[in-house]
Amino acid sequence: MYIPHPCYDSQAHYEIGRIHLPVAPFCNIQCNYCVRQVNNFNGSRPGVTGEILTPQRALKRLKTALAVEPRIRIVAIAGPGDPLANKATLETFALVKEKIVPAFPDLKFCFSTNGLALSDSLPALKKVGVKYLTVTINAVSPEIAQHIYAHVRWGKQVYHGLQAARLLLERQLEGIHQASQEGFIIKVNTVFMPEVNGEHLVEIAETIKAAGAYIMNIMPLIPLGKFAHLRPPTVAELQQSRAMCAPIIKQWYLCKQCRADAVGVPGEEMGRLVQQEACPDRYSAIHCSICSH
Repeated sequence: MYIPHPCYDSQAHYEIGRIHLPVAPFCNIQCNYCVRQVNNFNGSRPGVTGEILTPQRALKRLKTALAVEPRIRIVAIAGPGDPLANKATLETFALVKEKIVPAFPDLKFCFSTNGLALSDSLPALKKVGVKYLTVTINAVSPEIAQHIYAHVRWGKQVYHGLQAARLLLERQLEGIHQASQEGFIIKVNTVFMPEVNGEHLVEIAETIKAAGAYIMNIMPLIPLGKFAHLRPPTVAELQQSRAMCAPIIKQWYLCKQCRADAVGVPGEEMGRLVQQEACPDRYSAIHCSICSH
């Protein structure tokens, strides 16, 4: 089955570009390994971006990016917070659908979420034309999940511990099930933390497959925040975990753990940051050519 998305299909990974529009700064949960950063122009990891864009500036950046990189087919929102905790997400997709898609009908929409607000958002996401979604699920046992999440904010309440873990997990699995029934193509990201969920990955694979996920991406922990003291998995541990889960659900092996403002074909982002005096946007070489200044 060929799915033309560079983070879902290995053939597309080397042929199709994507752009992450960083319009979503706020998050409704706090993972113990997550440190979100704005005004970060170096490195490559989830949760960081050079700046936060308004939907209008995101539209401008997309227009220029399409002129510079004709291989872009995926318009994505991947943070640096949770897209569904930000009104700008749907506003951006709607604006792109109205202003850009008529001239570029091959563009597809994608976003990443923790899944807390997914089920409530599906009608609006379907309306604007989102096709692909990624949900990060790091545990399907509340007893394990309680050690991964510092808090979950739902409605006007903030939950902690087991209560937070149970709420998040219930919402995540409900969202995946409903999304799969609606025809969305779903990838699940799982951060592999050997000392926390290392013995739990097969159970996660079984649960997300039953819920309707298409593919699983086991990602190594980047030790940050409250989990800065933990170690990432070794290459051998990562390979073994994927091999154990592969008979259950298709595995993804090419993840670059991209920034919230990544642009281009994965792995082809060019250059390092330049000095602010040289470029007001302070981006790498390819970013300079598509910045909104």
